Amino acid sequence: MTAPVIPPSPSREEYARDYAAALAANGDETIFDRAEPIGLFVDWLADARAHEVNDSNAMCLSTVDGAGMPDGRMVLLKDVDDRGFTFYSNAESAKGGQLAARPAAALLFHWKSLRRQVRVRGTVEPVTAAEADAYFASRARESRVGAWASDQSRPLASRADLEAAVARETARFGEGDVPRPPHWTGWRVVPRSVEFWRDRPFRLHDRLRFDRAGDGWTRARLQP
Repeated sequence: MTAPVIPPSPSREEYARDYAAALAANGDETIFDRAEPIGLFVDWLADARAHEVNDSNAMCLSTVDGAGMPDGRMVLLKDVDDRGFTFYSNAESAKGGQLAARPAAALLFHWKSLRRQVRVRGTVEPVTAAEADAYFASRARESRVGAWASDQSRPLASRADLEAAVARETARFGEGDVPRPPHWTGWRVVPRSVEFWRDRPFRLHDRLRFDRAGDGWTRARLQP
């Protein structure tokens, strides 16, 4: 087997070459002058939307299965406010079963173009039926049909079987409305901690963590 090509650690010259870019993105010393994390996250998300090639709202959702093994996958953030970070999926999927058994999760946002990341840890609660209905109705019709056709996370014999299921559900709904399946819903990660990381030269990165304290937050700078 051919050995993979792993980039070496940057040299001093490479750090110097990249310093200007890092300083432009993360040189503002007032960027962490915040009393709470949600406003800072919203600002960083807006920056990411302006710079990332696609899916600036992509995040790694980590859960734990029944054997205590961690599990992770990329999902899309669909809402964020003072209550937490919201995403949607199939409740009968692997992630749905894991969240039902252990309603806690971690999120990781990584914005390569900005040299930033955000980590979130917290408990998980389901969204209301009205919230799930409203978001489902905003999806493309084909995506709504696909939510009925896919038995997410279950074995699939062939792509042709999935396409046949999509055709069947498309015909079943015809030109009518495609309602939300009962197994399709959303979850909100209620943060207990939110950590912001930004790249600085020579691996001397900036880290700021907020921890929930009653109705407010404590904050601490962390060693890189």
